[in-house]
Amino acid sequence: MSKENYELLQVSEDASDEAIEESYKALKAKYNEEKWQYGEAGTNAAKMLGRLDAAYAEIIAERKEKNRTTSGASAYDEVSEKIKQGDISGAQALLDGFNERGAEWHYLQSVVFYKKSWMNESKKQLEIAMQIDPANAKYREAYNKLSSRAEYQTQNGGAPNTNPNLNSDSEQMGGNWCMTCLNCCYTYLCVNCLFNLCCNCS
Repeated sequence: MSKENYELLQVSEDASDEAIEESYKALKAKYNEEKWQYGEAGTNAAKMLGRLDAAYAEIIAERKEKNRTTSGASAYDEVSEKIKQGDISGAQALLDGFNERGAEWHYLQSVVFYKKSWMNESKKQLEIAMQIDPANAKYREAYNKLSSRAEYQTQNGGAPNTNPNLNSDSEQMGGNWCMTCLNCCYTYLCVNCLFNLCCNCS
């Protein structure tokens, strides 16, 4: 189909983007004039306009996808730069634009989730990255650090978010306020009981 598209636009497959666009515009102008002719000539010209648009759109889409695949490293670097700048929304938008999502994609998605304090989701993305590329030391180190932090929070009353409904908008965007209050009340209750116990024993 790709070859037919190039033939329809009257350019070679190794033609530059500029040459393809120039030929497309010239042919479109030609058929735009001919479509006003009476009879079969006008009908065919109108059909050719539709075929030209479809062929040009397919060629451009294929070339963009090819460029994304061959320059995957630079695309990932762009995501990393967004994260470093604190532009988490921008980084997520770039990640959403990827069609192929390999280990590095899942690693960067994990970092974005971490920046949003979505610890469970961050951990899941790291697990996927390690499954795809088990030998990658960077993914393993990040996973170990994240696990250590979660364990530390648990031991020190941090109560990381383990709610199975993590994907709800309220929890993702602002954290679970009710759960936080509950944790605080529970901690206060424990401290209060401990205080009363100590007083009764004296």
